[in-house]
Amino acid sequence: MSTATHHTEALALQALSRKPRQGRSLASFERMLEATKALMIETGGDSFTLQDVSERGQVSIGSIYLRFESKDRLLHAVIAEELQTILAKERAMFDEVLAETSSLGEFLPLYIARYSTFLEEHAPLLRTIMARAEVDPAVSEPGKETARRSSEMSIAAILRFRDEIKSADPEAKALAVFQIIFATIARQFGLGSTPESSDPYLWGFIKDEIAKMALAYLRHAD
Repeated sequence: MSTATHHTEALALQALSRKPRQGRSLASFERMLEATKALMIETGGDSFTLQDVSERGQVSIGSIYLRFESKDRLLHAVIAEELQTILAKERAMFDEVLAETSSLGEFLPLYIARYSTFLEEHAPLLRTIMARAEVDPAVSEPGKETARRSSEMSIAAILRFRDEIKSADPEAKALAVFQIIFATIARQFGLGSTPESSDPYLWGFIKDEIAKMALAYLRHAD
């Protein structure tokens, strides 16, 4: 089990007071999580009540307290689920991109396009998780470990084309390329301290140019 998975699963287990069983209890539990997730995205944080969750998820307050002893624990469960989902979907995304490409020139533009779509999809909830991690120690470590595992997957994917990287230290170049790509995408979708205005036309141009710059950098001999 990876460290990221360990911390995230621990967060999920600690959040629950009582595990749901199959049938109606499981369906009710899933509605709690979905309602909470929707409210987190809508409010940009946690400025909602358990009554709001109850009404949105069509579950009783008693049912919520049966599973979670507090609103914080419910938030932790949602965050843990999202972090686990992110890693699973990211692995699948990389498997698909690597299966479709056979060179750096093919990989980089497809990777950037798919990765940006992936982060855009999860950005609304990721922003709330990042904000929560700044003030909640229980979320901070799972968030950091998930981010590290995510970066490791990107770097490992780039290094699949190690033979094309002109450097005595290909790992350092792969890390630099990932950091540039992530920072640019994160800025586009507001995954940072200050959300940026999104410009779809400009982003369409920039992500193509980033792929060209990254390819030139990786293939340039030190």
